Amino acid sequence: MPTTLSHSDLPGLDLLHSGKVRDVYALDADRLLMVATDRLSAFDVILPDPIPGKGEMLTQMSNFWFAKTAHILPNHLLDVPLDEVLPSTVDAILYRRRSVVARRLKPIPVEAIVRGHLIGSGWKDYQATGTLCGLQLPAGLRQAEQLPEPIFTPSSKAAVGDHDENVSFDAVVAAVGPDLAEQVRAASLAIYAWAARYAAERGIIIADTKFEFGTDADGKLYIMDEMLTPDSSRFWPQDEYRVGISPPSYDKQFVRDYLETLDWNKTAPGPHVPAEIIAGTSAKYAEALLKLTGIRLD
Repeated sequence: MPTTLSHSDLPGLDLLHSGKVRDVYALDADRLLMVATDRLSAFDVILPDPIPGKGEMLTQMSNFWFAKTAHILPNHLLDVPLDEVLPSTVDAILYRRRSVVARRLKPIPVEAIVRGHLIGSGWKDYQATGTLCGLQLPAGLRQAEQLPEPIFTPSSKAAVGDHDENVSFDAVVAAVGPDLAEQVRAASLAIYAWAARYAAERGIIIADTKFEFGTDADGKLYIMDEMLTPDSSRFWPQDEYRVGISPPSYDKQFVRDYLETLDWNKTAPGPHVPAEIIAGTSAKYAEALLKLTGIRLD
């Protein structure tokens, strides 16, 4: 059965970072232990109620995609058994399906977003300006409409509790240099194109997704963190997709839609989420995992 873990506790390991979802520990100078908790963030705020099993589902889905796309770009995963690095005093069952050993990389300070459809903050920006991240889009596009071709629309990488902001490609160039910026853009578009085709064969539209990248000591680029999960992507069922509305989804849009009905200013602390929303979110993540990867966490 799926486990529930809101905050990791690994005595003897140095906690380097506790993010919206993942806790990152140092193993040595070259390796990290990454633990995906069941914390849920929405509008860049961590909500008080976990989604049971979410971290396990995110990890299993990410691992699946990392393996499937390794021919496009290498990833941060290392083939190290968890039992070799977990403290002997912890319950390994809590961590086994939600943790990975990864390369210790230098993170690239941008959110690498690819959009195939016009939705979310991209739709809002387009309505206001007709542009998105400095790109001029065709006039007359409707909510959720497929773009003529996928576009790279980066955003700033905000600290926990702050909000990411859409930025232009020139801002990425200014942050990391032209060569690395172009590598990130090309890899993002290539991975999205491959994954979108794969998902379409299984009845799912990947409307958009967010990638994170890092470099090693030699400057080699890797994809890292998570990949093509319901936390980092919008997954829509093809048979329910309609232009002009925000389609039903297999991701945390289910929670966002509930939160939009509340009198909440989208700043911390976040509101509690009813049990039926928690259960519904867990079910949607599990369905996406099964449809895309064939994995069922019983």
